[in-house]
Amino acid sequence: MTDDTATSAAAEVFEEHRRLLTGVAYRMLGRFADAEDVVQEAWLRWADADRDAVREPRAYLVTVTTRLAIDRLRQAQSRRESYVGPWLPEPVATDFGQTVPDAAERVVLAESVSLALLVLLESLSPLERAVFVLREAFGFHYADIATALDRAEPAVRQLATRARRHIDERRPRYDADPAATAAVTERFLSAALGGDLQGLLTLLAPDVRLIGDGGGLQKAPLRVIESASKVGRFLHAIAGNSLPEPAFTFQEVNGAPAVVITSQGAPHTVLALDLTDGLVSCVYVLTNPEKLGGVRPPKPDA
Repeated sequence: MTDDTATSAAAEVFEEHRRLLTGVAYRMLGRFADAEDVVQEAWLRWADADRDAVREPRAYLVTVTTRLAIDRLRQAQSRRESYVGPWLPEPVATDFGQTVPDAAERVVLAESVSLALLVLLESLSPLERAVFVLREAFGFHYADIATALDRAEPAVRQLATRARRHIDERRPRYDADPAATAAVTERFLSAALGGDLQGLLTLLAPDVRLIGDGGGLQKAPLRVIESASKVGRFLHAIAGNSLPEPAFTFQEVNGAPAVVITSQGAPHTVLALDLTDGLVSCVYVLTNPEKLGGVRPPKPDA
């Protein structure tokens, strides 16, 4: 086999698994740009590997990607200690509603990339997060996860139990119906843009929280805002802030309906909601320009 043929064959195998590898890396890191970097590094490792000695390319590639993601996550955690204001995952546009026909599978996929879950995953250790992602999001067997992490299987099972218990104890109960979320999101945006404070308050749960992430690069609250009255007043106050050439589009972001606000054609803000019993229980406002590469305004019809 010539070098060009071997490289082409390697690339074909890698592309077959790229979506899986990107999914693992994104759930591990919470940033799509970092996930892409990790996958690119995994490709370089794969291109240089003795591939004839690899019996299961999928397992090999997941192992390499997971280990690279763990290393990067450890580095990122130290940087996040000096992050300005709350840290939120990087939002990404998804299209589960279009590409995944099975409703039950859509729910599982949407939950595994939801902003709420990704925020909770930040509280896990890198190893716990890796085990949780591989087991809960992708259904890997414990033996395979043990191999990927170079740990004994009983230790991996303990990590999985600890991680699942930690997440379950802290995970709020959210409504998962995309149609209901979309309807409330539209009403929410209409009330906010219309300066209808009372209308906003009727949509908010009494203990609603607003989490903003500007990263020190755009305006955003430096602390989590809590209670309906405070969140409502904050949203009412910022609704009057004008952007040059603003546009508002509804998109599926991290598996749920959200609003992408653009200014002069470029993403400026992602507004996403969590619902509990039909009321908004959490508002995510992402304005950090370094985190908006994963959402793009839809292209106009040709």
